[in-house]
Amino acid sequence: MKDSLFKDVRDIEREDDSLQKNYTTRQIVERVWRENLYPRRKLVILAMIAMLFAAATTGLMVPAIKFAIDDIFVARKMEFVYYLAGATFLITLVKSVSEYVSKLTMGYLGNRFIADIRISLYEKLTYADMQWIEGTHSGLFLSNFLSDTNFIRDTASRVIIALGENLTKAIFLSLAMIWLDPLMSMIILLSMPPAIFFMNRQRGEMNRATKKTLQETGNLSKLITQTLRSLRVVRAYGQEQREINRARQTIERALEFSMRSLRARSKSGPVVELLAGVGFSGAILFAGMEGAQGRMTIGEFSAFLAAAMLLYQPLKSLAQLQISLQEGVAASGRVFGIIDQPQTMIEPADATELKLTRGAISFEGLDFSYEDGNRVLSNFTLDIPAGKSVALVGPSGAGKSTILNLVLRFFDPDKGKILIDGQDISQLKLNSLRANIALVTQDPILFDDTLEANIAYGSKGTDAAKVAQAAKAAAAHDFIMAFSRGYKTSAGEAGNNLSGGERQRVAIARALMHDAPILLLDEPTSALDSQAEEKVQKALSRLMKGRTVLMIAHRLSTIKDVDIICVLDKGRIVEQGTHNELLASGGLYSRLYKTQFEGRDDI
Repeated sequence: MKDSLFKDVRDIEREDDSLQKNYTTRQIVERVWRENLYPRRKLVILAMIAMLFAAATTGLMVPAIKFAIDDIFVARKMEFVYYLAGATFLITLVKSVSEYVSKLTMGYLGNRFIADIRISLYEKLTYADMQWIEGTHSGLFLSNFLSDTNFIRDTASRVIIALGENLTKAIFLSLAMIWLDPLMSMIILLSMPPAIFFMNRQRGEMNRATKKTLQETGNLSKLITQTLRSLRVVRAYGQEQREINRARQTIERALEFSMRSLRARSKSGPVVELLAGVGFSGAILFAGMEGAQGRMTIGEFSAFLAAAMLLYQPLKSLAQLQISLQEGVAASGRVFGIIDQPQTMIEPADATELKLTRGAISFEGLDFSYEDGNRVLSNFTLDIPAGKSVALVGPSGAGKSTILNLVLRFFDPDKGKILIDGQDISQLKLNSLRANIALVTQDPILFDDTLEANIAYGSKGTDAAKVAQAAKAAAAHDFIMAFSRGYKTSAGEAGNNLSGGERQRVAIARALMHDAPILLLDEPTSALDSQAEEKVQKALSRLMKGRTVLMIAHRLSTIKDVDIICVLDKGRIVEQGTHNELLASGGLYSRLYKTQFEGRDDI
């Protein structure tokens, strides 16, 4: 992309921003006041009082200048020197303290606002529907947390100062000017409406450019996240330069849209200065004519000129308010777009606690489709007796993982219901439902914390003895104690300090620690070598004992001893029985089994 300072590059491909929602400026301002500022109205009032004192003392400098020149330097009234010196010190003291209090208070309100927004974002992501979360790139959320919220904070700071400090200063300085000479004041102040009109014309351009800047920043975050996760593959296939080129294109697009914002903002300063210069020129011309005819003293002229010079910066800031505000509105549209994302996975108002008696699970006529319309389950029906183990097998895409997600109520079925001991899970409190279920996945999720904390995760309290007991049952105690820090060893990012088998045994220890009566296993050994699989399988046998188990397995050797095997194909159960029964039937299970263990490819 060629360098372009003064002209937009028009041939940029634009994509829809999945996070951007359109809010009006009024909606954003009212929301910020209602949710963030009004609850802290005492601090807002304190800031306003401090700003009023700071503005008033700034305005008092104008008559001080007039009296200093006319009564001291011209009229030679020496007694005024002491009064003026004392008054100047007092004014400066009040102004300094007031500005400190106002800036500190406004700064806290701005940073507190961003902290509130980030907390709301994190809370939203924690409880948001899994289908929406999984359909949105994690890099976009990272960009939203860091880039977008910082954009709002910077804009909020500028807007609050423009509305508060600069507005009050402009009012008091304008009053001082009018007190000195109303007509000359009008000459200067009449230059501001055209400036404000011009700023209003620019706000649409600023809003669009800022939206695209934030979108490209999000795209860059997506790319960085993806590259870090896939760096081994990138290097293994020699695609470093390809990824660098992709990053360069994204960064160049972000630069262009940033320049569009900068051009819109940069236009405002010179225009305001030009119009203000016209007003000042007219006022100086009028003042010179008045002074030449003896109708204005040198003190009045000097004080008026000082007031006009002091007034220039606040008026310029106020005239640029619309431009600055649009940057915050664009960023807020992405942030509030996430916070306001509709949530379908909610508890009914009369949700009840799960009363677990046996742990039987029933699936009654389930239909389920993802947002893309892809039907995954069709009239899926299955009864799992309490304390029994059921394995789901079948080709990829048959709906096996979806069934586990439905049991945990990560999703709701389009039709049908799931019962645990006769209780519809859609009518239960989510915490109550999930407290009775333990999950072990194919790719175990460990947190960047100690092994002890990872094992105790989700359990009440961290009892070292119980943690060790769970680790021993999961065949994890020995390798944990081999570390110099034992259970205080950090698992590392995503458990990278451990091998695959070690991560899986820590996850099994966590499930044992959770001690839930219902156990869900999502291909827990499929990614392990034979030696690690043997250790994990023994740990799983201890974990499954006495529990209702629903498991997914691709390695059919791991499910020979389960009570019931259900074979799924295209969202339906096509076969059901024990391992030996299904082998004898010669159906899909038999063909899958022979493919794995006899190398046949006739399925």
